[in-house]
Amino acid sequence: MVAQILDGKAVAQAIKAELTQEVIELKKKGITPGLGTLLVGDDPGSHSYVSGKHRDCAEVGVHSVRIDLPANAKEADVRAAIRDLNDASDVTGYILQLPLPFGFNANGMLELIDPDKDADGLHPINLGRLVLAGSEEMTSPLPCTPAGILELLHRYDINLKGAEVAVIGRGITVGRPLGLLLNRKGVDATVTSLHSRSADIAKSVRQADIVVAALGVPHFVKAEWIKPGAAVLDVGITRVDNNGETTLVGDVDPGVFDVAGFVSPNPGGVGPMTRAMLVRNVVRSAGRIN
Repeated sequence: MVAQILDGKAVAQAIKAELTQEVIELKKKGITPGLGTLLVGDDPGSHSYVSGKHRDCAEVGVHSVRIDLPANAKEADVRAAIRDLNDASDVTGYILQLPLPFGFNANGMLELIDPDKDADGLHPINLGRLVLAGSEEMTSPLPCTPAGILELLHRYDINLKGAEVAVIGRGITVGRPLGLLLNRKGVDATVTSLHSRSADIAKSVRQADIVVAALGVPHFVKAEWIKPGAAVLDVGITRVDNNGETTLVGDVDPGVFDVAGFVSPNPGGVGPMTRAMLVRNVVRSAGRIN
């Protein structure tokens, strides 16, 4: 068996084509979606990621505003920039790029964001709305990576109703909100939340129809753990020094491709979906705010 690739790049392109049409219709009504980004410091990965988000916006016709502050910026500077983005009429959604430089209270800064403009979907109010949600359609911004995972599975017709899903990792950007989305009425998956302190991860993974690896440990998930035919999504990524060259390595061992029915590779799988979902949040927020 050779796994079918869950091609996040291709699906993200399809979503961006759909968003382009949504933006055209909004502009006919006098509404222009706008993304704002606030980046503090000089982390190369963060700069690259933010630049990619602005390219995505340009591709679908979304206006964008970029605010970059130096690594020695004061907390008052960051708070002022957040206030400016909250008040900006041309910004319908924005992000505070993480990580922040040492010494900043990231959660405290995130709580200052207007929840309706929370492009990442990680504001405590929006996460609370996700906790309270029943089967009705969610109108608040959803966490981008979990939403991208569900969308990717949906586009490949991978059934979630009654499916056993093992989520490895309990971080706020993936593991915890993903479990909430998968458990919602209408999705109806059965979720096992696993983490670095779980007693027997391999045993739980072997029972899963779908495995999401978001731990951040290179090649952690082994081929012998995977149920034949299962869908495996590699989300966690680590920068590894390989003879002086930096290589990006996912959480899933390459041998998994010979056992699983579907694999979302890393890079090229969930990453592009995350960015597409962020643009979707900005576009959908424009329709709600205006």
